[in-house]
Amino acid sequence: MPAKFLRSILITGGTSGLGYHCALNVARKYPDYQIIIASRSDPNSSANALNNALNQKNVRFLPLDLSSLAQWETNQFPPIHSLVFNAALQFPGDVQYSIDGFEKTFAISHIGHALLFSLLRPHLADMARVVIVSSGTHDPAQKSGMPDAYYSSAGELAHPTGQSLKNNGRQRYSTTKLVNVLYGYALHRRFEAINKKSGKHWTVAAFDPGFMPGTGLARDYSALQRFLWLKVLPKILPLLRLLLTPNTHTVEHSGKMLARLVIESDEEIGSGAYYEGPKRIKSSDASYDQDKQECDGRSRPRNNFISKRSSIDEEN
Repeated sequence: MPAKFLRSILITGGTSGLGYHCALNVARKYPDYQIIIASRSDPNSSANALNNALNQKNVRFLPLDLSSLAQWETNQFPPIHSLVFNAALQFPGDVQYSIDGFEKTFAISHIGHALLFSLLRPHLADMARVVIVSSGTHDPAQKSGMPDAYYSSAGELAHPTGQSLKNNGRQRYSTTKLVNVLYGYALHRRFEAINKKSGKHWTVAAFDPGFMPGTGLARDYSALQRFLWLKVLPKILPLLRLLLTPNTHTVEHSGKMLARLVIESDEEIGSGAYYEGPKRIKSSDASYDQDKQECDGRSRPRNNFISKRSSIDEEN
């Protein structure tokens, strides 16, 4: 049976928070595209909620198992127009590990996405875009209140040893968000070479959604911290913009800005760029270090290494 839709757009962590609102805006813009929200589970039937809200039928939930592409190929989804790498979590306490033995913050936000790109690369349309959700916390100059990002090697992030085992979980998060930007710039150079050789038109952009209290990002915080994050802070956004950072937004607003990077023209967005909301800005000084983008020189495998199986299952 021929595919019903013209193209596919896949959004990780798309069942709630930033990913959900990105999917809402993208699905509205592209009713003839298959919008796939990928996560470990969809307990709130988010795909049905999106379809009902739009009176459409183009959003579908896909349980994501990175150990196999069988479900993608069995469903015969049309070529991929865009991959939105949004899934992330913070683990503020002691270091936690994924099922594969990787530090969990790094596994969810980076390793899983790098693996997913490698698996789905053959399914990309000739004109395709990758959008990577990073964070302003990757840049010490922004003084976000998070511990400064510090990148020593990909191997050390994946398998912390010695002193790095004692690093604050929030610091591991900001460092992983730096890796997201490094990876985006490395992909950009590869895309330029691929485009020149094959005639394809692949682009990549990184995105800072800003400070968004109320999302599921702090799922593993203490009960009091979750209460403040979910119930108190979302009600005082104007004060937070004044006291903390003007880059403070509702998840609805940031979801719309993320969707913009998916649906706007290449002339508007470009490639190899970093965005804070709708604005193209410079990322951190450290993010432009090409040695770190490509290979840190002290560990193998490369910065964008992957495992045979990793988990992508939550939202920013």
